[in-house]
Amino acid sequence: MSTAQLSLFVTGTDTEIGKTFVSAALLRGLAHAGLRTAAMKPIAAGAYERDGVWHNEDADQLDAASSVLLPPEMRTPFLLKEPAAPHIAAALEGVALDMARIVQCHEQACEYADAVVVEGVGGFRVPLTTTQDTADLAVALNLPVVLVVGVRLGCISHALLTAEAITARGLTIAGWVANRIDPAMTFPEENIDALSERLAAQFGAPLIGVVPHMPGATAAAAATHLNIDALLARLGASAPAALS
Repeated sequence: MSTAQLSLFVTGTDTEIGKTFVSAALLRGLAHAGLRTAAMKPIAAGAYERDGVWHNEDADQLDAASSVLLPPEMRTPFLLKEPAAPHIAAALEGVALDMARIVQCHEQACEYADAVVVEGVGGFRVPLTTTQDTADLAVALNLPVVLVVGVRLGCISHALLTAEAITARGLTIAGWVANRIDPAMTFPEENIDALSERLAAQFGAPLIGVVPHMPGATAAAAATHLNIDALLARLGASAPAALS
């Protein structure tokens, strides 16, 4: 194939809620469905040097789950060393976070694989410049969004506010994933049910997976908890049998 069958933008209700883990699971699940998958982490803050090469843990995790590896400068056009909010890290390093460059890299990435998963940074409204945030990045890419909800106390309000922000920008929520990050949370199923009902009714966003608390689990294991067929159907993508 010369161009991607589908591309997704993955965002979350907050930072540290398993967005990278779910993105990696999506990559594994889509690959299992017969698609060649590639990942982008356009902006990554927090890097370490290994053998003279700078790495980011999230980007490395996405590479490990992809079946097609993009050139690092295409996968992560902006790799910032400081583990801080992107606008702060970029200012410290004198870097201008350029949306047009990210869009161009995404267009190139789509020539490498059948499915491209683009993971945002932090939540949906994390500042990138003095005037732009990750919502502007999602709009510039104009991709369907997968919303990762960290299931913990307060998640219902966070998820509904994020969904409202996504749809207010004219973007479609392809689906949402409930990620059980707090094993001690009381009434998690009731919270997920309440969210499922409201996100479907108010935003047309289906639940495409509930990932249990899985410390140390692989992306492939997490992928078994995602309904990839439902996601593909929602996006109108070709059935795997038609891709062979």
